[in-house]
Amino acid sequence: MDRYARWNALLEMLTDNGRVSVETAAERLDVSQATIRRDFDQLAQQQMITRTRGGAVANGVSYDLPLRYKTAKHSAEKQRIGAAAAALVTPGTVVGLNGGTTSTEVARALAVRPDLNTSAEGAQLTVVTNALNIANELLVRSRMKVVVAGGVVRPKSFELVGPLGGALLREVTLDVALLGVDAIDPQLGAAAHHEGEAAMNNLMVARAKRVVIIADSSKLGGHAFARICPVERVETLVTDSGAAPEVVEAFRAAGVQVICA
Repeated sequence: MDRYARWNALLEMLTDNGRVSVETAAERLDVSQATIRRDFDQLAQQQMITRTRGGAVANGVSYDLPLRYKTAKHSAEKQRIGAAAAALVTPGTVVGLNGGTTSTEVARALAVRPDLNTSAEGAQLTVVTNALNIANELLVRSRMKVVVAGGVVRPKSFELVGPLGGALLREVTLDVALLGVDAIDPQLGAAAHHEGEAAMNNLMVARAKRVVIIADSSKLGGHAFARICPVERVETLVTDSGAAPEVVEAFRAAGVQVICA
């Protein structure tokens, strides 16, 4: 297990339990206690946790982990979701894409499709995003037209939030918005932990003809602080095969097409 995967596992333990001892963490991750002590010290330096005698306790920030610590979680599922969501995109359309690990997989899948890249007739796909890492993924891997909304960068997610980006989004029309979320529920709709991200995503929803939510099965039926949109606005949910059948059926009963990748 590399360092970032180990840190992700430690932060998940702290999120679940609130407190973890060096001894317990070393046992569960099958590494030395000295390694865990170094990990705890480095995470504490980054203000991700609070160090205690013999262990660590979670900070509130652990419930909204920075993007770089989330990449190891459900990675295979997110790759399948990314490919399935990208398959819904047709050449010549305008796509809205927000930030997050699942959205990153969508961007990577879009970037390798030759039919979506620039041809003699011009740009085959336009992507509007408020995430710096998504723009980078597309710019270095493809020749699509990439439009980046302005705003203030959230270091946790690399997303731009605030009124500057909102001004741009209000002036564009999207054929489809492909949105990663922190939670989606058949009754409560789609939501995010951070209100600024939710507001930007809500603007994408308002400007889109179609809304596709991309979320691994751990996000289904969950709750988050700020609502992005009601479930009635969601046309399609792309998730993984680990989704519980009764949850999938609840979304379908709410009028949402569900694709299990």
